[in-house]
Amino acid sequence: MFKKLLFVIFVILSVILIIFRFYFENAAKEEKIYNIMDKVKLSAQSQLKSDKMDDLKIALLLASNSALVDALENEDEDKGYLLLSNIIKSIEKHTNIYIRAQIITQDLNILARSWDDIYAGMPLGDYRDDLEYFKNNTKPRTSLEIGRRLGLKATVPIYKEGVFLGFVEVISFFKPSTAFLASIGVDLYVLLDIKYADSAVLMRDNVTIGNYIVSNLTYNSNHMQTLQKIDFKKLSVEHLMYKDKKYIFYDTMYDGNSDAIGKFVFVLPEKYVGYFRNPEDDISYLINITRSSLYNVVKKQTYRDDIYKEYQASKLIGFEDVIAKEDKQEFYTVNYKKFDAYSKDELIQMMLHQKVSKKIDGKIR
Repeated sequence: MFKKLLFVIFVILSVILIIFRFYFENAAKEEKIYNIMDKVKLSAQSQLKSDKMDDLKIALLLASNSALVDALENEDEDKGYLLLSNIIKSIEKHTNIYIRAQIITQDLNILARSWDDIYAGMPLGDYRDDLEYFKNNTKPRTSLEIGRRLGLKATVPIYKEGVFLGFVEVISFFKPSTAFLASIGVDLYVLLDIKYADSAVLMRDNVTIGNYIVSNLTYNSNHMQTLQKIDFKKLSVEHLMYKDKKYIFYDTMYDGNSDAIGKFVFVLPEKYVGYFRNPEDDISYLINITRSSLYNVVKKQTYRDDIYKEYQASKLIGFEDVIAKEDKQEFYTVNYKKFDAYSKDELIQMMLHQKVSKKIDGKIR
């Protein structure tokens, strides 16, 4: 009887230990997922901000081109197209930056577009409510806007001797942000609320997910079936969902007037969770972490070099806390060289732009 009692006690204790271990393993994994979710959102926001600034730099350079200004002043459509298309082709050739640019007259008609010459003279007023901003403002603006297609738009008003002539505008469609997130195992879907379909006329044939239009030109189609099953109202309440061995979360998408117009939806396959380290300490024994096939699969042959090479240090600084322990040496080796190119003040600004949750002791020398 005593041996039977010991056996029963042993079984009960074993079951309790297994239950506790299972509970704490799940709690630790859930904490890690939420930590990754926060970091991905912050990094996506940082990347979008960087994309806007890159577009604005090019738009400002185009606006200072006297030949383009003259073409706009004289409403010379042929000259405007020739100049603009040649400049953009040169940028693409020497920098691998792929953008579109257009010149808009003061009457909100297209003077020239870099990618074709068949829509010169077409009015934009019915599609571009965001240009109303410039009735009371003279400063350039970069924002996410709905035109005939949803995109990031850097718009610079052009004046000559105080006379308003029109705009130069650079447009991009989330390709850098999509590629950056894909390089760390996260797939981005830019979803525009379908109620804006009447304005975004060039997106009417785009794939839809529920009541949303997929707006980024490049996306991973492998997750479409999973996303079609998602209840977005439930996702809006719970913020994070798990389906088909994938973690799905979102961030609200706002236009330049701070109006919610859709969602940025992120999909993280469970098999890539092990790539990120745990939020507080090394508890990797709870999850089978290997370098696995992340670098080989996610790079998709586009990133034949290291996955960090394509990005500035300022864009990767937020991931220092979530990179897995065994990956950190490579992360540091690649990025220390990039940090060396920054001044002390620039490094401080980088840190300030991150939502730092840890106390930092020491000095920057």
